Amino acid sequence: MPDYGHDLLFSANLVPVARQADDVVARARLAERAGLDLVTFQDHPYQPALLDTWTLLSYVAAATEAIRLAGNVHPLPLRPPAMLAQAAASLDLLSHGRFELALGAGGYWDAIASMGAPRLSPGQAVDALEEGIQIIRAAWDTGAPGGIRHHGEHYRVDGAGRGPRPAHDIGIWLGAYKPRMLRLTGRLADGWLPSLPRFRSFDEIAAGNAIVDEAAAEAGRSPAAIRRLLNLAEELPPEQLAELALRHGISVFTLMADDPRRIERFAAETAPAVRELVAAERAPAVPTAPAGRAPAIPGAPAAARAAADPRAGGTPAGLQDSPLPEGTALGIIPTPDDGVRLTDVRVWDESTRPTAPRPDPGRPYTARERANGRHLIDVHDHLRAELAQLRDLADQVAAGVLDPGAARSHISTMTMRQNNWTLGAYCETYCRLVTMHHSAEDAMLFPQLRRTEPGLAPVLDRLREEHHAIHKVLEQVDRALVAFVTDPAGLTGLRAAVDLLTDSLLSHLSYEERELVEPLARHGL
Repeated sequence: MPDYGHDLLFSANLVPVARQADDVVARARLAERAGLDLVTFQDHPYQPALLDTWTLLSYVAAATEAIRLAGNVHPLPLRPPAMLAQAAASLDLLSHGRFELALGAGGYWDAIASMGAPRLSPGQAVDALEEGIQIIRAAWDTGAPGGIRHHGEHYRVDGAGRGPRPAHDIGIWLGAYKPRMLRLTGRLADGWLPSLPRFRSFDEIAAGNAIVDEAAAEAGRSPAAIRRLLNLAEELPPEQLAELALRHGISVFTLMADDPRRIERFAAETAPAVRELVAAERAPAVPTAPAGRAPAIPGAPAAARAAADPRAGGTPAGLQDSPLPEGTALGIIPTPDDGVRLTDVRVWDESTRPTAPRPDPGRPYTARERANGRHLIDVHDHLRAELAQLRDLADQVAAGVLDPGAARSHISTMTMRQNNWTLGAYCETYCRLVTMHHSAEDAMLFPQLRRTEPGLAPVLDRLREEHHAIHKVLEQVDRALVAFVTDPAGLTGLRAAVDLLTDSLLSHLSYEERELVEPLARHGL
């Protein structure tokens, strides 16, 4: 599915627990300080353990200055549309244009009926929501003549006054999954807001987008007029979120998180990384890599990409970072392996690595395809830079400049560290960015390449094996730091572990670039 081109927004969804009211407000303010764009709260009026969401939204609006606010989502059967329109417009005015309206047709009908609302069938609930949207929009349309008149099957409004007019054009986002709700979204809504746990695969997001787009086109609307939002139950790697943005049009990512550390990490690490990946993909030409992008480290190339690899299109050195005319050769040279090794230990036998099928040497490449190929190198450059930082921390510990406990704390906050996206049994000891990158490749990139180019299967199998081997080396680094905290004699083991990581990771990154840069250019991410 297309990238609809919307700016990316990152959000936290907080549980409005009544007995922790002050903490809920504090976390909302933390989300604002951390730099998130939006904070949302679930709305279940029939749940007495939760704060009333409308009261909470008003309180948080007064306690914050810039962050946007929304429910996630408001059940229309318990929020009569004429009153809801006035409440939403009032909150938008009081917050100076920071409120968005997310609606649902209902769902927990026993609970809804227990509060006196009518019990509706699924079809009736969709019809009622459509009527409600019409009433809400009519209430905000203060320039239209006369009062609001709506005589529907579910709602009746007889001449109610219009207004107040919101401070900005409030977006109406719908929580929708089934075809009728998706078609309603395409016809009348400003955003589609599902939750990722409700889907079995990204393919279901694509299918939902197709229904929304078709309904929008039939209504004379541009599909791009409808934002695509997504609630996340857990943190996903930046590469995976970038794929959701670029291939499925998601532009608002809302993490269901009450842990302040997760909120801060999502804002400080994940959001910038995703924005960078998406911006690079959206760029019309291959960007020029800034000088000094990755610090020099033992085992890294001193003159990166000094000679062309046949799989990269055979372009001479010096052209890889320059925009090329449409239809010319790929012009991207994978980072070569200079052959320098710091240890005598070998994690794998490099001579047994399979190679990818050779590409057509006369094939032309577009600017977008060159950007696809360059993206893998950009990600790897980040990994190489963080490896340099890791080596520097180890050197500071060895020199007595930095306490080993402090070094381990530094490593735990680097983007190489990862606690919530893991492979198998290795949980809390992976380096974040390495693991997120490898996890995303194993879960998404490799299966896609395997389907589109079966001849890559031996290479992909080998890369996956090397991922597991590298993660074991990362565990060794972590254990060596722990040992050195209590025994200074462990310095030798620490240096050896970091050297082994350097040897294996740099070798692996070069091999992967050599084999996958050109296929990625052709097939995309």
